Amino acid sequence: MRLLGIALVVIGLLGLAYGGFSWTNRETVVDAGPIEITADKKESLPIPPLAGGLAVVAGLVLVLKGGK
Repeated sequence: MRLLGIALVVIGLLGLAYGGFSWTNRETVVDAGPIEITADKKESLPIPPLAGGLAVVAGLVLVLKGGK
């Protein structure tokens, strides 16, 4: 339980600090024989501040209660 609590605290703090996670995917737009055209597509997963805060609180509760 303590390990899960620590993980929740870390994820919650990262969510509060960065507001979410983003990454870039490269996808093929045109593939005509030897000619291939690709485009970068940026995607993101926003984390609302309320969810980050709840994760931190839940993680702290698990850390404190997990030891007893």
